[in-house]
Amino acid sequence: MALDAILQAFVTLNGMATSPIVLVVLAFIGAYLGSRVVEVIPYTRRIIERREAQAAAERE
Repeated sequence: MALDAILQAFVTLNGMATSPIVLVVLAFIGAYLGSRVVEVIPYTRRIIERREAQAAAERE
């Protein structure tokens, strides 16, 4: 039963993946979600803050 649903989802996504419009929309959604995840995860936030502080120090 569960395998049936999973296979149906893959077939549906495969059909949608052939459309360039859907791929562009998925790319925008992925980019947005990726930027949100980077802001939420504390480890990546610290990396970004260190890079910004280093860039600011180099400018001075």
